[in-house]
Amino acid sequence: MRVLFFAIALAVAGIANAATVGPGAKGAQVLRAQVLLDRAHFSSGEMDGAYGSNMRKAVIGFQKLHQLPLTGVVDAATWTELERDQAPVLDTYTITAQDVAGPYTPVPAGMMAKAKLPALGYASLAEALGERFHCSPDLLRRLNPGKSLTRVGTQLTVPNVAAAKPLPKASSILVDAHDGTLTLLDAGGMPFAQFPASTGSKHDPLPEGRWQVRGVATNPEYRYNPKLFWDAKAGDAKARIAAGPNNPVGVAWIELSKEHYGIHGTPEPGKIGKTQSHGCIRLTNWDVMAVVHSIARGAVVLLQ
Repeated sequence: MRVLFFAIALAVAGIANAATVGPGAKGAQVLRAQVLLDRAHFSSGEMDGAYGSNMRKAVIGFQKLHQLPLTGVVDAATWTELERDQAPVLDTYTITAQDVAGPYTPVPAGMMAKAKLPALGYASLAEALGERFHCSPDLLRRLNPGKSLTRVGTQLTVPNVAAAKPLPKASSILVDAHDGTLTLLDAGGMPFAQFPASTGSKHDPLPEGRWQVRGVATNPEYRYNPKLFWDAKAGDAKARIAAGPNNPVGVAWIELSKEHYGIHGTPEPGKIGKTQSHGCIRLTNWDVMAVVHSIARGAVVLLQ
């Protein structure tokens, strides 16, 4: 019954008066805010219908852009700006034969086991649909109680992320390790998009400074070198890891002028901004593709 109520409440969330959304909030109003933030290009990462640290970052970034008090809470003034986007928050998606066919393959944890696979595709259709609609597989199930996610013709309720407007071109990128964010800036240095990011660790801190984009590779292979990783497993050797969304760098690699460093995707979107990286800047697969389409070779990258 709780799951069904969540779906019904979400369906009317755009009609009812929007409630304040802050720490501890869950449910329809939270997801509504997450979708609107996503479409405004202030991503909260993997949408899940719960207010968390990544959502707080997204709200503050959005509030800063619109010169609102930086509370991190979706209050009346923030709702007013978000709801200038009047497209439906939810959409309907029909599962196709191609969706069901896959192929889908379980992805092993170790690098040496990954290296044996011909491709690092999705492990399940739920995972693939979650990436397509920028949300957790669990959220898809809560939005669609009793529905099969593996049957051709099933109509699913999904976040309407397709209504987002294309991003303009960015002149520079700002990565802030303290905030755990990557921000796109225009030629005047004004921010217009923000994404949660994992930005290094005490073993591999973010290389602070001014760098440049050297190049972009989409659907890249990954060349694993255990000598570059403090936590490499004993017995690991250099290996080629096939391309795919579950590749260690996800669906894109943005090479920086700092050797061995880049901006890339991830096979674990739910961990972005919540776990550490090996020094590179890690985004969800859909967020890194947004960055890829917004930047060009030579763009300035400021790491702080």
